[in-house]
Amino acid sequence: MKPVTVSILKKELKEHTHQELIDICLKLAKFKKENKELLTYVLFDSRDEDEYIREIKAEIDVEFSKLNHDSLYYVKKSTRKILRLLKKYIRYSKKKETEAEILLYFCGKLKELKPSHKRSLQMMNIYDRQLAMAKKAISTLHEDLQYDFNLELEELGEN
Repeated sequence: MKPVTVSILKKELKEHTHQELIDICLKLAKFKKENKELLTYVLFDSRDEDEYIREIKAEIDVEFSKLNHDSLYYVKKSTRKILRLLKKYIRYSKKKETEAEILLYFCGKLKELKPSHKRSLQMMNIYDRQLAMAKKAISTLHEDLQYDFNLELEELGEN
């Protein structure tokens, strides 16, 4: 079964009643966890982006505190898991300011990590890649916000 384009879906959804749209959304939410998470963001979290960012930062803190430091392999694996989670949250928001703030916070936590991320080439690559993505997101923002985020970049030792 091949999915149709978004424009065709949009036209079809316009032909449905309000109750039918609610039923369709609930079916999507029951079908997959990510759909439910996206619906939760759209209905509840999108109103207060600052609170959404605080919740993500708290989750980052919890995940970093649970890191297994027995070997560098486990640290890398857990770091990638955290990163996958963050990318999903960034995708829900689609706001460059949110993306920049979350990525800078992640880089800050990675920099604080003991043992240092500089011991591993892969960890340094993850750090550098996320820092570059944060810089790219920052470059699209308003000049005042760019200045504030560039100060954070300097604190991370990069610019």
